[in-house]
Parts: sequence; structure tokens; C-alpha cells
Amino acid sequence: MTSSHKPKKQDLPPTAWAVLGLLSFPGARTGYELKKWADSSLRFFYWSPAISQIYAELRRLEQLGYAASERSGPEETRTKRRYAITPEGREALAGWAADTAEAGPPVLKHGLLLRVWLGHLSDPDRLRAMVAEHQERTRAELASVREAMVHAAEVPEWAFPALALRWSERQHLAELELAEALLADIAALAERPEPGSGPHPGPEVEGPGQGGGDAPTPG
Repeated sequence: MTSSHKPKKQDLPPTAWAVLGLLSFPGARTGYELKKWADSSLRFFYWSPAISQIYAELRRLEQLGYAASERSGPEETRTKRRYAITPEGREALAGWAADTAEAGPPVLKHGLLLRVWLGHLSDPDRLRAMVAEHQERTRAELASVREAMVHAAEVPEWAFPALALRWSERQHLAELELAEALLADIAALAERPEPGSGPHPGPEVEGPGQGGGDAPTPG
């Protein structure tokens, strides 16, 4: 990467790189098409930008010379603007993708686990119900991931996105296993006596030979 790209690279947020990454695949696309592509790929392992974010980043990328656009032909009922990555944009994106220092550790924000952490304010039945709801959502997401995997397998240029989707499939399967283990943990915790509910030990009684005095002798 040339030195002229470095300031631009440092100024771009992750959303801009994600949008530029969507443009790095063959073909020119509208903002709406980019949003659909993000919803069927990025959201399963990162996040999907809102359509307003996508258009804002497309404008920014054009200003930087990383993307170019052209209006659709008169044969279309509604005039659309299609975007494509430029050679400068591909070079900058390749440099950003190779920068492991910016990748950082994964960030986990698990809403269910935050509520389990506060389980002392709830009851086991409610916690179990929340885990069951989480399992249902996870199964639905898993089905969507697998549908996207089938679609990606049909496009040779999407071989690496297919790898990311396969990872996402494994992650969702692991999430289901973790949820089952969590249900077992909640059940085990519910069977434990609450603090202070067991027998309260009385004062220790000293036996013969204990304490400061001598043991009494029979008279």
C-alpha cells in the first residue's frame, strides 16, 4: 500500500470496510443489493449495516476514490445507481484485510447470559423459559445460515464467504450445545438448598479432655 493510502485507511470505520468488502466481489451492485448481500452473509458472523449506513459509506468511498458508480440505463423503469470497487479501493481493502493488528479479539455481548448473571433476581422457571426462547431463535438462525450456505455454494467467487458461513454454522451448533448445558446447570442450581435454609449448627460442645478444665471423675 502506498503512503497516500495510509491516512484514508486510518480514518475509515469498520462499516466502510465492510461495504467496500461487499463491492470487492464481481459485479456492480445497488445499495439495496448490497444490503441483501450483507443480510445473507455478514450478519451471521459480524453484523449487517443499515441501508442508510450503506449509502452513507458508498458516498464516502466514492469521495476517496475507492468506489465508482454509474446510473442504470433507460431500459429500467427506475433509474438506479450501481457501485463497483476501483483498483485503488481494492488495494486499500487488501491492505486492511491483511492487518491482523486491527482484527482484535472477538467481542461477545450475550443478552441471555447477562440475565442469567442476574438470575438471583429471577426464578429457575423463568430462566429456563428464556433459554428455550434462545434455543428457538438459534435454530431459526441456523436454518438461515444453511440456506445461505447453499446459495453461496452455487457461486464460485463466493468460496471464501462460504467458509465464513460454514464457521457460522458450527458456531450456532455450539451455541445450541451451550444452551443445553446451561439448562442442566440451572436445574442443578435449583436443587441446591438456599443459603441459610439448612440446619443451623449450635455452639460446639466440648468433650472430655477438651477445654481448660479437667474431666469430672465419678464419685
